Amino acid sequence: MPAGAGSVAEWTDRYTHAVMDTFGPPQRVLVRGEGPYVWDADGRRYLDLLGGIAVNSLGHAHPTLTAAVSAQLGTLGHISNFFASPTQIALAERLLALAGAPEGSRVFLTNSGTEANEAAFKLLRRHSAGRRPRVLALEGGFHGRSMGALALTSKAAYREPFEPLPGGVEFLPFGDTDALEAAFADGGDRVAGLVVEPVQGEAGVRPLPPGYLARARELTARHGALLVLDEVQSGMGRTGRWFAHQHPHLGGGVVPDVVTVAKGLGGGFPVGGLVAYGPDVASLLGRGQHGTTFGGNPVAAAAALATIGVIERDGLLAHVTALGERLRARLAGTGSPLVREVRGEGLLIAVELTAPVAARVAADALDAGVVVNPCTPTTLRIAPPFVLTDEQAQPFVDLVAALPAEIAEDVS
Repeated sequence: MPAGAGSVAEWTDRYTHAVMDTFGPPQRVLVRGEGPYVWDADGRRYLDLLGGIAVNSLGHAHPTLTAAVSAQLGTLGHISNFFASPTQIALAERLLALAGAPEGSRVFLTNSGTEANEAAFKLLRRHSAGRRPRVLALEGGFHGRSMGALALTSKAAYREPFEPLPGGVEFLPFGDTDALEAAFADGGDRVAGLVVEPVQGEAGVRPLPPGYLARARELTARHGALLVLDEVQSGMGRTGRWFAHQHPHLGGGVVPDVVTVAKGLGGGFPVGGLVAYGPDVASLLGRGQHGTTFGGNPVAAAAALATIGVIERDGLLAHVTALGERLRARLAGTGSPLVREVRGEGLLIAVELTAPVAARVAADALDAGVVVNPCTPTTLRIAPPFVLTDEQAQPFVDLVAALPAEIAEDVS
């Protein structure tokens, strides 16, 4: 355990002298959690509506998850990738089943979403033995911060300090089918693949428009390119389906070539994966062409299996769908003059504001005991635990309803 007790201020001071300044000072120092709540070092409780950025699907300290992790760690904690474990194999099988992947599909297990997307990038490089140098991605997309994943991420502030990045990536306007068709009309046979999030998370919870993924599937199939769906944030039940593209209005029944997952997969334990559909795609990365020390770790796999099991056992997909619909309706119905729009799928929700005051609103919410995320200057994002109830969510609805119009006037 950490040496010595301390206040939030004392721990923050120690943080600034020990932890690299890549995130800025912590907003709070948290010491424990239970369900949808966390407590800081000063003993103050917060309603956690961010869930570790769509990670803590079962909330904090869920007894089934903690028991599964403890039991596995007490039996077999880590092995190298020279060996396999039953939990690793069982998790791969479960992911294939949940993804509806055909015979011959395979899974590569990772530690994070960034690593899953890095593996996807390498897989695209192997497609057609490198004779397809073009990779298409969307403006507003976020796929991670390692060099390959960062090359797929469009935000200039993330990219520019680390250029030159791996080349060949072209960014298309979000949700623009005309631009998509134009990209394939000129040199489509040189496209290795298209990488998209069915619901863009960091860009402000933006679902792709109906019909976009269906058209993307048609174009990629026609030109021999791969369709890669980044479901790191939107997958594993976050939108009320195991994967967001499984919603008819989002995916239109498409079968992708690759899906990447992480975040909510382990309920808080670091684990991710890549699902490659069919034997041709699954064989693109051969022996010795990719690897990971911790990917498929028995404890991580046990955590993921327990998380999936609780979601199924407790009917949480249906709960996520129903609660998400009610919560979006309640937020939209507050009548707040600062709310322009409420959008999202399941429990991945954005409150779009009429002015660039999201950071201030989020700071005020934290002071009031509610954790939300200002993912853009005008957008508040919430991705709460699936175990959240209507009653527990009410403080956020009340907070939005009480937003004073003069906040917008202060920045006008």
